[in-house]
Amino acid sequence: MNRVTPKKHLGQHFLRNEGIARKIAGRLTFHKGYSTVIEVGPGTGVLSKYLLEDERIDWWGVDVDKESIEYLRLHYPLHNQKILEQDFLKMKLDSLFAGQNIGVIGNFPYNISSQILFKVLEHRNMVTEMVGMFQKEVALRVAAGPGGKVNGILSILCQAWYDVEYLFQVDESEFIPPPKVKSAVLRLKRNDVKELPCNEKLFFSVVKTAFNQRRKTLRNSLRSFSIQWENPGLNMLAGKRAEQLTVADFINITITVNQL
Repeated sequence: MNRVTPKKHLGQHFLRNEGIARKIAGRLTFHKGYSTVIEVGPGTGVLSKYLLEDERIDWWGVDVDKESIEYLRLHYPLHNQKILEQDFLKMKLDSLFAGQNIGVIGNFPYNISSQILFKVLEHRNMVTEMVGMFQKEVALRVAAGPGGKVNGILSILCQAWYDVEYLFQVDESEFIPPPKVKSAVLRLKRNDVKELPCNEKLFFSVVKTAFNQRRKTLRNSLRSFSIQWENPGLNMLAGKRAEQLTVADFINITITVNQL
């Protein structure tokens, strides 16, 4: 098998620029000392090649596309045991890589890129670094600071546990087939927050609820929670919208909810 056909239903847009692939691989910093790197959706292996050249990396490739799996196993036979035909979103990372810090990398399918971020967040105490290609709009949203219209759920949740860096843009012409949008590469490095000073499950809920009604002020969007807005520090937030808040603001709101 010498080629893999990109499949629209899998959101496949194969990177064809070797220089960009090398550049992406080189953005791994091995933050907090990991060696295991999971490549999500390796496709034709344009990125895999540069990851496998790095002796510091214990590479694993995960793809749901049978054609890609066959192609990779044919071209990288020494690594067949680590080429997995699985859905990354359903993988039991805790079982497969118990006790390890890991890195995640990939030219992510845009139709599941947000879900991949939520998977990383779910395993934030394992995944110490992620480098990935996203639709530019999503990348800007994840890296956004408070006050901008693109600030959203992923901005707050990712930045609560990771330092987010917008690295560089990639044009449509660098892919087969070219997507209808520009792309960008992000790097997330696990910060030193071991746990938030609040109920983390409730924190997720407060953030999602606030942004699901982002045009409303917080007093109205978070009406389903019992929040004492008159408390010092919160009274200034009640009239704001979710996009105007920082991670610390959402933590302070969650602490108040948790105490009632």
